[in-house]
Amino acid sequence: MRVLFTFAGGNGHFRPLLPIARALAAAGHTIAVTGEPLMVPIIEAAGLTAFPSGPNLGSEGDRHPLLPVDRDREDAVLRDGFVRRTAPRRTEDVLALCETWAPDLLVCDEADHGAMIAAEKLDLPHATVLVTAAGALIRPDLVDDALNEIRAAYGLPPQRDLESAYRHLVLSPFPESFRDPRFPLPSTTQSFHTPVPGRGRVPHWHVDGRPAVYFTLGTIFNTESGDLFSRVLAGLREVDATCVVTVGNLLDPAEFGPQPEHIHLAKYLPQDDVLPYCDVALTHGGSGSLLGAIAHGLPMVLLPMGADQPHNGDRVADLGLGKVLDVIEVTPADIRDAVTSVLREPSYREAAGRLRDEVTAYPSPEKTVPLLEGLMR
Repeated sequence: MRVLFTFAGGNGHFRPLLPIARALAAAGHTIAVTGEPLMVPIIEAAGLTAFPSGPNLGSEGDRHPLLPVDRDREDAVLRDGFVRRTAPRRTEDVLALCETWAPDLLVCDEADHGAMIAAEKLDLPHATVLVTAAGALIRPDLVDDALNEIRAAYGLPPQRDLESAYRHLVLSPFPESFRDPRFPLPSTTQSFHTPVPGRGRVPHWHVDGRPAVYFTLGTIFNTESGDLFSRVLAGLREVDATCVVTVGNLLDPAEFGPQPEHIHLAKYLPQDDVLPYCDVALTHGGSGSLLGAIAHGLPMVLLPMGADQPHNGDRVADLGLGKVLDVIEVTPADIRDAVTSVLREPSYREAAGRLRDEVTAYPSPEKTVPLLEGLMR
């Protein structure tokens, strides 16, 4: 079976596909991945065949000011950016790629509606992999009408309630209890658990018996964070814990100046190398960072900036997993107090542990292989 994995966006849209792609490859199937051109080196670094498709949506290094959270703005980015502007270009590129690479099946990230349209035009089955944890951003009332405009242009009938994305098989790596109850999982959903590596080589910053905090804004939002890094670093100076901070490959850690001995700055560190040695995750609340924290049973402090992060923040607060702060108003003292509180108050860790146990009980990615093979029958 030849399986083409597709995604629209950056690393947060690619990483959830990776364990399924590797499981299929291990089962003897032929795998390729297509995403925006900027992501091709990252796909290839993961050991997979890569093809560029659609426009670049990620940053090439330009700096942008930090903006207040605006859910209407993020809704417009998804509806008008990911659907109206991006989906037609991705449809054309994925159609052309399918003509030459000839897949039997597509596995698409839930934001890649263009690839799903291409699959439907070619009468190919496809599976949808969820990449947003709370499920409140990519929602029918926001997406359906815009999606139907594009479907009409390709001679496809209108759909409602995102049935075109959910009709065959939906695969979710997130704990079901984290999802916003206003947007229940589709009936075609099968949950899976990405195995979490145990503690590997002890990092140089680890100190036995001393708590550790990991601060990251993921891979996309570093260049639009304004002075947020400086404020957070000032707050972490007063936290009694080892603090590991990654600023992304497009920023230079040296620009933040000398740091005290307990703060360690880097451009990028693999999450699986850091989280097993940490006690709190301080993040922007992106779904990938959030899933990593959940998988390790870590309580959180969130600084939502955009995309689905405000929705994830709502659920973190509702479920008692941690504290949520405003990126514009937050002060160094707020950072210090929130991180210290989450470190000391056991209820946050207990809540995080419950979600870790929930997601750990899901089947492994290998169990998705027969489900995907079944779509061919």
